[in-house]
Amino acid sequence: MSETGFVHILKLVRNFLFSWMNREFLIFLFFLFLSGAFWLLMALNETYEKEIEIPVQLVEIPKNVVLTSDTTTIVRVTVRDKGFSLLAYLYGNKINPISVKFKNYAKKTGVGVIPQAELQKIMSRQLFSSSAILSMKPDKYEYFFNYGLKKRMPVRLIGKIIPGQSYYLSKITFSPDSVDIYASREMLDSIKHVNTEPLNIRNLTDTVIKDVALYRIKGVKYVPEKVKVSICPDILTEEKCEVPIEAVNMPEGKILRTFPSRVTVTFTVGASLFRTISPERFKVVVDYNELMAEPSDKCNIYLRSVPHGVRNARLSVAQVDYLIEEQ
Repeated sequence: MSETGFVHILKLVRNFLFSWMNREFLIFLFFLFLSGAFWLLMALNETYEKEIEIPVQLVEIPKNVVLTSDTTTIVRVTVRDKGFSLLAYLYGNKINPISVKFKNYAKKTGVGVIPQAELQKIMSRQLFSSSAILSMKPDKYEYFFNYGLKKRMPVRLIGKIIPGQSYYLSKITFSPDSVDIYASREMLDSIKHVNTEPLNIRNLTDTVIKDVALYRIKGVKYVPEKVKVSICPDILTEEKCEVPIEAVNMPEGKILRTFPSRVTVTFTVGASLFRTISPERFKVVVDYNELMAEPSDKCNIYLRSVPHGVRNARLSVAQVDYLIEEQ
């Protein structure tokens, strides 16, 4: 674009902006801005209450100390002051983290506590003299530590896992399956396992692998703080097998024969376990003592044991014919 064309465009813009109608509009905008700025100044000069966050961090921690709580915590402080001051707290660089020296408050019991009055005094140094602290959450700052005392604990899943229709929960594994916990001797003696944060899954039909945090306990540190949980469902299938009938409580010199000698057991099992199930792992029995107490033409048979993983096992018949022979 030539210089002449550019100058021409500038003249058009100037004439448009300073025409009579646009001049009136610009004057209106100026006074609107002026009244808005005046209202803002008046509003910021009023007194308000506002919650601000002040980080408190622990410093100068000895190398032989294991801290079993967070090194930094956030204290929420409700402050009353004029809007200008609160604006500086919220959007300026007025608030900096408060550093607390470990040795100043550490006790032999493994706990360090800064009481509310002292914590409020420390925080007041960061605030304007016109600011008043109304409340704090938490009302004190405490930290927990020990000198390397730890214990290995197994992990346990907390929550509700509901498999989908025709599925069952095959197995749950953790990686790692145990974690180190650091705490006071009393807490280490009372803790028997480590729980995860609640995990709830419905209609589970496929393997789920998740990183799950461990349930926090005040004064306890976990290493690691998360575990990988693998939740494996398996589809249920209905199967049958022929199982031999055994006699129990038989006296010497006698033999009990049943007709038939084998009975069908129907059961449901996970598809991945079916190949491990054999008839020998079931146990179907006839009790000789029962026959003597209640003689009958037929004897009752009972399913006494089934392999691990088998469910809803049932016999095809409840009674069979029998014969007792002398040896």
